[in-house]
Amino acid sequence: MTKVKICGIRSIREIDICNKYEPDFIGFVFVKDRRRYISKENALRLKKYLNKNIMSVGVFLNNPIEEVIDIANSGAIDMVQLHGCEGENYIRDLRKRINIPVIKAYKDFVDCDFALFDNPKPGEGKTFDWDSIDSKNKDYFLAGGISKDNVLDALALHPYAVDASSSLEGPDGFKDEEKVKEFIRLVRNYEG
Repeated sequence: MTKVKICGIRSIREIDICNKYEPDFIGFVFVKDRRRYISKENALRLKKYLNKNIMSVGVFLNNPIEEVIDIANSGAIDMVQLHGCEGENYIRDLRKRINIPVIKAYKDFVDCDFALFDNPKPGEGKTFDWDSIDSKNKDYFLAGGISKDNVLDALALHPYAVDASSSLEGPDGFKDEEKVKEFIRLVRNYEG
């Protein structure tokens, strides 16, 4: 069964929603110039309230490696997701110094645990060009404009996980309970 990641979590209310509907993963964004940015301290605070069955993923974009290592080793996250130009050497060094899986946004296939297919500018809600997917037999997360309106088509591509954020937000910019509930229901009930 395809797994679900709800990205851009930054409040207790959103943690409560996730605990209620149980996606497989949530994402904390550690990219300072992004609207959904969260500090390590806030992520640690929210992680205390997160259902232990839900894995937290730290989203990074060309962050200094020492910052990624610090956050990974703090216990705030269970997986690292790299969205920038982090190359083979960066990832090799990172994997020697942390003991959690690494997801790498597709640019080149490097030594990572999972690939991620997303738009070059993540978090904008624009649908990724699914025709360009070449997974090289690696499990992958599919992101980029996935919503209740197209998630069934996304699931037909057999990703390891679907990753949604902006399509699940209300007018206040935070996750909307009904949208999260419906999105997870569609994925869990998919029989393709």
